[in-house]
Amino acid sequence: QVQVVESGGGLVQAGGSLSLSCAAYGRTYAMGWFRQAPGKEREFVATVSWRSTTTAYSESVKGRFTISRDDAKNTLDLQMNALKPEDTAVYYCAASTQAVHTILPSRYDYWGQGTQVTVSS
Repeated sequence: QVQVVESGGGLVQAGGSLSLSCAAYGRTYAMGWFRQAPGKEREFVATVSWRSTTTAYSESVKGRFTISRDDAKNTLDLQMNALKPEDTAVYYCAASTQAVHTILPSRYDYWGQGTQVTVSS
């Protein structure tokens, strides 16, 4: 059983930056970030494979967000720059039992409770 806990959300003005962190308790392989805005389905944001071999980003965040992990500390980070109001959502950290990265929520076995990110215009 793996527990993941997010932190670092908050309120920021458009164009600003925020950094999210996720602490994982237990063995983790591929990990990812997803988000869900009010009235919308949960959507993929970014993912990183086990040992950081590969990463992938949604088109909407590519070039603005950076995912990284520290396997020694068992943490996952998401650096978000040039934030836009449409980035407003609850952000979730997820951990998979497979090594390769994946954009599919169904491939993730463990989820955090989420952290709110609000970007004002």
